[in-house]
Amino acid sequence: MLFEDEKDYIMRMVKEMVRVFFSLMLGKKYVSVELEDKNKYKVSGKPLKELLIMADNGEINEAENVVLSDIDYSNKNEVAAAALFYQYLSEKNDDFLMENNYSKEEVLDGIKQIIEKSGYSDLANIDGIL
Repeated sequence: MLFEDEKDYIMRMVKEMVRVFFSLMLGKKYVSVELEDKNKYKVSGKPLKELLIMADNGEINEAENVVLSDIDYSNKNEVAAAALFYQYLSEKNDDFLMENNYSKEEVLDGIKQIIEKSGYSDLANIDGIL
């Protein structure tokens, strides 16, 4: 597998994990349109939209720290916001991530952490079917 193919694979894997995670957690089929309505999501007390702006401004690690700092794993909307955050990061190009001291592998690790701590560890460990 070429390096670029591996990055695309990680992006597809993150998207598929989020899709299945939303289906299991929220009991409904996930559609990407939900990201467009990002104003309704908050995580660790901060609106998702603000976290995405931080990421766009190169403050990826700082935004991730906010996401992970006080997340309430029993609140499905907060967990959904965190998953959408990682999905958003997975769509960033490698150069942007590298310039900001981040990687696709960290995106994958982040979404896996969210999934595991939400009680869906079986999903986080099923890389082979995604």
